[in-house]
Amino acid sequence: MSKVLIEKTVVASEQWKLFFNQGNAEGCASMYEKDAQMVAKPFGLFQGREQIQAFWKNLVAQGFSEVSYLDTKIEVVDDVSTVLSSNWKMNKAQGVITRELWVLQEDGTMRLREDHFEALDPSVK
Repeated sequence: MSKVLIEKTVVASEQWKLFFNQGNAEGCASMYEKDAQMVAKPFGLFQGREQIQAFWKNLVAQGFSEVSYLDTKIEVVDDVSTVLSSNWKMNKAQGVITRELWVLQEDGTMRLREDHFEALDPSVK
């Protein structure tokens, strides 16, 4: 089952990145559970899909795009969840994902329950 969970996490993560790179904030938010929590440093805490969608909509409106992940790691937590961590970069920012908790849903897809990431100062190497 762990191999299947990792594969499903990769598919879901790729879908999220595709939505983001298309400027589709609603699509990005659809990859989160309804009551998900997102901690985006230094921006703040976002509770629930509505607040999360507003965050991504604002970012996309500012011209952020072209996100890619580097040095991605996925660990199986249990029979229904994985944790993804990675460095990330995009056209106007870079940072680190410390914890994306992906959880298997009843329909067989993975959704984010928790998303913890940080935007880092690009001048700091």
